[in-house]
Amino acid sequence: MPGQAPPVVQAFGFGPDFEERVITDLDDIDHFVSKYAVTWINVDGSGDATTITRIGQRFELHPLALEDVVNAYQRAKMEDYQDHVFVTARMPLPCPRLETEQISIFFGRNFVVTFQEQPGGDVLDPVRERIRSARGRIRQAGPDYLAYALVDSVIDSYFPFLEKHGDELDQLEHELLTRPKVAHMVRIHEIKRDLVFMRRIMWNLREAVGLLMRDTTQFVTPETRLHLRDCYDHTVQILDLSDNNRELCTSLLEIYRTGMSARTNEIMKVLTIISTIFIPLTFIVGVYGMNFDPDTSPYNMPELRWYWGYPFALLLMGLVVVGQLLVFARRGWFGSAEVEPRSSTREGSPDPDHPR
Repeated sequence: MPGQAPPVVQAFGFGPDFEERVITDLDDIDHFVSKYAVTWINVDGSGDATTITRIGQRFELHPLALEDVVNAYQRAKMEDYQDHVFVTARMPLPCPRLETEQISIFFGRNFVVTFQEQPGGDVLDPVRERIRSARGRIRQAGPDYLAYALVDSVIDSYFPFLEKHGDELDQLEHELLTRPKVAHMVRIHEIKRDLVFMRRIMWNLREAVGLLMRDTTQFVTPETRLHLRDCYDHTVQILDLSDNNRELCTSLLEIYRTGMSARTNEIMKVLTIISTIFIPLTFIVGVYGMNFDPDTSPYNMPELRWYWGYPFALLLMGLVVVGQLLVFARRGWFGSAEVEPRSSTREGSPDPDHPR
């Protein structure tokens, strides 16, 4: 596509020896393939069709799979071709928010080729460090084990987002119970949207890992299939955690609605009490504000000419207010119900101060 940054092609060759290099001339790939037992070619950025075509021709990658590489909205899947296996997945980007890019993995008898959608950082650095430091058995194993390590790194990179969302939901729960705000509801919807997106990604990836684990392809050894079980378990664990957090989001939204309703009721209660207090005061002021003439009849408000008439009216209104407040207080209309905090005893252990 026009305007795309040129891809960065990084080559790893390992076996008894190890070599790492950024390739500027694609003909140098033959050097790695001929010299090392396993060659890993990582193309960082899929915007250059010429680079993808030349690498595909060099490793005889299937044209339909190469079309999926440039079509960056593929669901996670696994396809077994005659001389290589193709796996595609969504890989989270190393940024605070959950953003993903497509990663396409080809592996055959002695090679692994990966295409990343966007140039920049990724979550595959742990695999690179294991190769550089010869930690574990990755440099003694074949390309299928390297492909497993890449898929495992992609899957494990979702756990920090789940942990972050879990901590944030706990904090939101505390804030919703004290003072709910509209911003809390907006953030809960954002987290829920990320969880739904993550679940859709992981559901398809679980099926792809399951096919790798159960399929009888010649490029996956029985030992690597045992390690793929761990990947499968991690996908199931992520699905369970995302479902639990989604249910927590739904519960927090209910808490928000309940809190806002309770807050509205408190406001309406205060306004009702104020209105109720002023109703008799308005009645008294209205009565004494009428145009009576005490000279016409002794029943036409003699208080209008009384020396203490004005203090009497104020005292009467004050007594009415105090009387109403006392009645409201005895009925428990002031304040809100408070819940005592529960003790911090562990779940399942009885509280010594509260025997069963």
